[in-house]
Amino acid sequence: MKFHTEVAIPPSSWTIRHDDRLLLLGSCFADTIGARLVRAGFQAEVNPFGTLYNPVSLADVLTRLLDGSPFVLADMQPFGAEGWGSWMSHSLLSRPTAAEALAIHNERLAAAARQLREASVLLITFGTAWAYRLKGASFVANCHHEPAERFVRERLTVSDIVGRWRPLLQRLADGCPRLRVLFTVSPIRHLRDGAHANQLSKATLLLAVDELEDMSSYFPSYEIVLDELRDYRFYADDMAHPSAQAVDYIWERFADSYFDESTRRAARRIEDVHKALEHRPLHPESDEYRQFVRQTMLKIAEIQKEFPYFDAGKLIDQCHTLLNN
Repeated sequence: MKFHTEVAIPPSSWTIRHDDRLLLLGSCFADTIGARLVRAGFQAEVNPFGTLYNPVSLADVLTRLLDGSPFVLADMQPFGAEGWGSWMSHSLLSRPTAAEALAIHNERLAAAARQLREASVLLITFGTAWAYRLKGASFVANCHHEPAERFVRERLTVSDIVGRWRPLLQRLADGCPRLRVLFTVSPIRHLRDGAHANQLSKATLLLAVDELEDMSSYFPSYEIVLDELRDYRFYADDMAHPSAQAVDYIWERFADSYFDESTRRAARRIEDVHKALEHRPLHPESDEYRQFVRQTMLKIAEIQKEFPYFDAGKLIDQCHTLLNN
């Protein structure tokens, strides 16, 4: 007997390997999967402009990365106590002065544009079809705690999204022929919009991605949570975000879909190293623990020898810190 519906994921025609470069843009679900990829040793750049939720703002950022046009001082806006920032980015990039904000924005832009040029996988996570337009101007990626009366709230249509993304995907195909684009719709519920409005939003995103599937691929993270894990025990305390256990399961399904056996084996070995370094011994000054750390360094060296494109610098530094302490 089976007591849950398993979401069937069609076999992918391509895989993700540790020598691939990845760029992830989108909602906080992109942050979550991106953090897992980085921890597993992949060369991933995750949300260089912070968490972004609506498809139009994501398209704006991707267009800017393709154009490579730097931010100018006029792009920086004062946002009260938050400091100076941009309507195109999250408040995490805001700084006390306009010059500092401009510097961090252009620094992130240069790194992300370089990653996109070299990337073989672009993972886009749509979070919501609801977007905020600055009155008399364009949509914003973040409202930066500005007064509500400055904005008009709109729900994007399927045509809005497809009309913006189809030419953008064509531009990516022409300029980055080796790039594979993978869409996913975030399973995180935007309950502040209301339960019904959230469902309409997610349905809009799903329909838009379906119309773009001839130019991209799709990973059903939304369906996995809603259909396979349809129980509140798989949600965090806010009843909106997936729990740690749910994220673990989605990560397993993602790995099964896009990693070959060699990549899965490497990811498991790297995860074992992380767990070893996170272990907190009773006697960190003991010879036994120091030998344990040295053995872990040897394991890292073995992984790096087998996968020379794996950047083990941070793990090695962590080992030296443990030994020096």
